[in-house]
Amino acid sequence: MSTPRGFRDRSDDSLLTLIGEVPELVRNLVIAEIDSAKAWAVKTGKDAGVGGAWFLVALFCLFWSIPAFAAFLIIGLSSWMPAWLASLIVFVLGVVLVVVFALLGLLRFRKLARAENPAKAIKVDARIVKDVADEF
Repeated sequence: MSTPRGFRDRSDDSLLTLIGEVPELVRNLVIAEIDSAKAWAVKTGKDAGVGGAWFLVALFCLFWSIPAFAAFLIIGLSSWMPAWLASLIVFVLGVVLVVVFALLGLLRFRKLARAENPAKAIKVDARIVKDVADEF
């Protein structure tokens, strides 16, 4: 008899049949855990790469904000005309961009910490198997 989710009813199976299927179930569990670890590693690597790229963008903006600040100082000290205001606006815009890109990178790295680690899933599975084995 098949259940709605596609699992068959094992209540009528003999003990030897159930014990005979244990190696296949363990093999499937190990393969699923390895596939989960691979997927986690790929996702974590991607998130780390994107977070690092955002930090590089922030550093790039900071690199060009420093000359803008120097231009602000030079123009501001040499003339009290609107030219210094333009330099100040460029500098503030550069700093705002640095902050935005750095926050985007930080959020991406924080996402890494929230991702479920496959090692934790293996520990949970091992604890469940141990608890079931202790019952017998």
